[in-house]
Amino acid sequence: MKNYISAFLLLFLFSCHSSKKMTTRQWNLNKTIGDSWNTPNPIVSTYGRTLVDNNNDLILIGSASYAEFTFTSDSCIVYLKNIAYPGDYNYVVIELDNTYMGRLKVDGTEPKPYTIKSSAFNSSHLLRIFKATESHNGQVAITSVKATGLKAVDHPLKKKIEFIGNSITCGMASDTKDIPCGTGKWYDQHNAYLAYGPRIARALNVDFMLSSVSGIGIYRNWNSTAPTMPQVYESAYLDIDSTQRWDFSKYTPDVVSICLGTNDFSDGDGKTARLPFDSASFISHYIDFVGMIYKHYPSTQVALLTSPMISGAKGDLLFACLQTVKGRCHDLYPGKAGIEILRLQPMVPKGCGYHPDIADHEVLAKEMTPFFQKLLGK
Repeated sequence: MKNYISAFLLLFLFSCHSSKKMTTRQWNLNKTIGDSWNTPNPIVSTYGRTLVDNNNDLILIGSASYAEFTFTSDSCIVYLKNIAYPGDYNYVVIELDNTYMGRLKVDGTEPKPYTIKSSAFNSSHLLRIFKATESHNGQVAITSVKATGLKAVDHPLKKKIEFIGNSITCGMASDTKDIPCGTGKWYDQHNAYLAYGPRIARALNVDFMLSSVSGIGIYRNWNSTAPTMPQVYESAYLDIDSTQRWDFSKYTPDVVSICLGTNDFSDGDGKTARLPFDSASFISHYIDFVGMIYKHYPSTQVALLTSPMISGAKGDLLFACLQTVKGRCHDLYPGKAGIEILRLQPMVPKGCGYHPDIADHEVLAKEMTPFFQKLLGK
């Protein structure tokens, strides 16, 4: 299968052949293949929730987690493997020379070569591979790379944000360009790269990590009582059953943004038994979660966001709950940087299943960017 995509003055080719100082993880590519490269020990830098497994495969786990490196000449080949339940697949986003090139489907159980090609020959090209789907869709493994002049990116020290949230933060149901709503699988419209968090990070030139799960809440989820975000947050895979703990020393954000509550306040899926919203439980669990954040990041600035999907009386109640959380955390966790609250403007989303689409995420990012700019002192 071959897909040709034009953008600006460059021509790129994604070709699919059948058959886990700025805190940076550098992946030693002892499995890298190729005829030549500029350094004897080429490396790839990774960001977000990623791991290197026992096979030395680089595993992209979280939404918008990514790997970056540079190469010379007009092309390189990246071997990608889908790790998911049978019949499921993932998507990645390709960014070449800071230009968004679209999504690429990664399926099958064996590594497949994907060629990234530019018309500019003998130039140095910056390649980033982002996971467009979320942690619960499985993982994408980068098993090897073939490239000329492969080397690590000189990534400058930047300030950092961690965006914690639900499906909105994941970019779920946002990208309907190729697969319309109501068709395909539930994650076919995922595009974390174009969600509000990465957009804000690019606008402010900061590094970011998404810790987000669709349908999740603080004390209950959209269609279940558990596992909630506080129960999965410390797992590398954002999974209650995972024995692999996330190493919080790998990424210390200056700001932690929490955008949860949409699912706690929702009426559920109409099938699972649903009790009325319990503000006391919501506040209690939220306070404990902020304490968990402080445990891992003692000096971070915490930001609480309301939901653009909640308005009216529910919106007022959510805002009041967050104000209570802020006040109690001030008393319970003295000496911390404090908590700021951003009350988002409600919107009528245009994505699938009452989710923001790509244009809506652009609106959200523009609304939030000045808030985070101030918190970061930029």
